[in-house]
Amino acid sequence: MAYDGPTAMYIDGEWVARGENGTAPLTAPFDGRTLAVVPVGGSTDVDRAVRAAGAALRSGLPLHRRLEVLEAAAVAIGARREEFARTIALECAKPIRTARVEVGRAVDTIRFSVAAARTLGVESVPLDATAGGAGRTTFTKRVPIGVVGAIAPFNFPLNLVVHKVAPALALGCPVVLKPATQTPLSSLLLAQVFHAAGLPAGWLNVVCGSGSQVGHAVATHPDVAYVTFTGSPQVGWGIAAAAPKKKVRLELGSNAPLIVDRESDWAAAADQAVFGGYVQAGQSCVSTQRIFVHEDVVDAFTERLAAATRELVVGDPLDEAVDVSAVINEGEAVRVEKWITEAVAGGARLVVGGDRSGAVVSPTILRDVDRTAKIQCQEVFGPVVTVNTFTDFGEAIAAANDSDFGLNAGVFTTNLQHALRAIDELEFGSVYINDVPTVRADQQPYGGVKESGNTREGPRFAMEEMTELKFVTMR
Repeated sequence: MAYDGPTAMYIDGEWVARGENGTAPLTAPFDGRTLAVVPVGGSTDVDRAVRAAGAALRSGLPLHRRLEVLEAAAVAIGARREEFARTIALECAKPIRTARVEVGRAVDTIRFSVAAARTLGVESVPLDATAGGAGRTTFTKRVPIGVVGAIAPFNFPLNLVVHKVAPALALGCPVVLKPATQTPLSSLLLAQVFHAAGLPAGWLNVVCGSGSQVGHAVATHPDVAYVTFTGSPQVGWGIAAAAPKKKVRLELGSNAPLIVDRESDWAAAADQAVFGGYVQAGQSCVSTQRIFVHEDVVDAFTERLAAATRELVVGDPLDEAVDVSAVINEGEAVRVEKWITEAVAGGARLVVGGDRSGAVVSPTILRDVDRTAKIQCQEVFGPVVTVNTFTDFGEAIAAANDSDFGLNAGVFTTNLQHALRAIDELEFGSVYINDVPTVRADQQPYGGVKESGNTREGPRFAMEEMTELKFVTMR
């Protein structure tokens, strides 16, 4: 199926077919077919978009009207679910069944944003709790911070875009969005939906192009007050360094650990790890990557995990039967293959997979991987899991914490003391007991520590970060 949706950028309520740097073909990761010819923007396009967003901010849009637009957009996306899902599957090789789930989540994210906006208001501060504050009535109110610059990743080309756009619009912050270079089509389709829903010009602008030009211009533009970025740590912290006076919020990578205790439902852990490790070819910030299993159950766990992994269907993302398809491009597939080879050369045992065809890497299990191997200590962003053993639960926690990242961690245990210890000692933004770390509810506070970022997303939490707190006192 060919893509037949919008291919032009969306700036100040108008469709722009050619960017400052012309146009470029967009190809499908799975088979290399040309999907569309898209604009390649530059700093001039970004400047126009930011000026349009600034004008929209000054004109204002009442809350009830913003929420009407968001609600209409949610209905429209739901009605066009299959079109959005096929677009996602084509541009980032996400299996069609998984893509449909993403579309449903995007609808939920918009609705959570609407709900949060209805309740975000003033808060009383009891200044008369001290003698010097007597006679004063005080409160705080949250004020929209201004124009939001949103830089999105390829792996959730609709829902992670919506996680940036919907809270900002609900709050009253116009947005300049730079979608990932490989996945602009979902964002353009989203812009079409908001346009049809009656969003006034300037409130949402989509500028396609490279991170080095468009992303840099968005992050450093003097009239962008807030930058929200999801992607690699190297790029994210570089953006923060380039815009030191801005509020820059980063949701970055991880190499998520899963601990499987001796006292646990290890069979359920193995079954869920198949999903956690291989959903969308492991290209998730919280993909289950490092699995630590107690030595008494590791053989049975690995056997069950391997059997289920061998049953996964690999192929065309538009095939309803497919579980795993390509990674985002062949260069990334080659890198993943190289990391697997290096780990095996370093003493790891290949249990399942390890081969590559074009941009498709077969689901892979490695056992007894050295802690210094790239596939163990870095973020693989591919369909690979490692299985290592432990004898003592404290040893497993230390191994999980032995990482530059700290986004999500999972623990399977029926030992309450171990569960409580994990909650206290694991250095991660989220800890999941009896679940894999590859979990995100769209309304939860989501984010990490260390190299995994400096923010908490989720509509209500994102909206709080997109405000300035104004204190008011009346005597």
